[in-house]
Amino acid sequence: MSDITPVRPPRHPGIYLLPNLFTTGAMFAGFYAIVVSIDGRFTDAAIAVFVAALLDGMDGRVARLTNTQSEFGVQYDSLSDLVSFGLAPSLVMYNWSLSNLREYGATWGRIGWAAAFIYAVCAALRLARFNTQVKVIDKRYFQGLASPAAAAVCMSFVWSMDKFGVSGITLDKFTPFMAVIVGLLMVSNFRYYSFKSLPMGRVPFLWILIAVLVLVPFFVDPPRVLLGVFTLYLLSGPVVTLWGLAMHRKRPRRSVA
Repeated sequence: MSDITPVRPPRHPGIYLLPNLFTTGAMFAGFYAIVVSIDGRFTDAAIAVFVAALLDGMDGRVARLTNTQSEFGVQYDSLSDLVSFGLAPSLVMYNWSLSNLREYGATWGRIGWAAAFIYAVCAALRLARFNTQVKVIDKRYFQGLASPAAAAVCMSFVWSMDKFGVSGITLDKFTPFMAVIVGLLMVSNFRYYSFKSLPMGRVPFLWILIAVLVLVPFFVDPPRVLLGVFTLYLLSGPVVTLWGLAMHRKRPRRSVA
């Protein structure tokens, strides 16, 4: 009888550790923001979301630098973004302000959690659309407000208000509009500059001066500087898109001979 070598089942491919550690850290920061917001520590929650954004920006760069990109990493990063920039901001805003609408009656209470849900589902739709269009869109621009930028607008607002003693109860009639508008901007067709085409090597000396002028106010008053910067970025999409449409309409049409 001849020896028969058993056929081994195919081995599952491993995953790259380093970039996925950054992704896991971003997801943990988003989860931490949810937990501390339940305890009423809203400044800590807002800072945690910004930490998640920082880690989220690093995982892709680390993967490219170490040549460890993978489809697993892409999908894992998307799920992490949903937690950190979809669920975390919506629940922080709910715990900070939207939940107070229950004091006005059952209908107002439903409006509060509905506004939080609209924000979360818009973040999920934004991520799904980005994943399906990533190979065909212009990389210089995002279609719709990116979920980290949307989270930055909301969390810098919560951070600023909490720092200066303005409670969520005072703004509970404003917060639903903010959550819904920011959420809808994520699934809009407005074009936002992605900053992916910025030069990473040598730059003009003026750029260093601009960086200093931005960093100094940031260290003086981080929440309000972040709120101002990201609010301007939020408004840039509608302004640039509508300006482009207006200029296109003013162009004279070529006559057909």
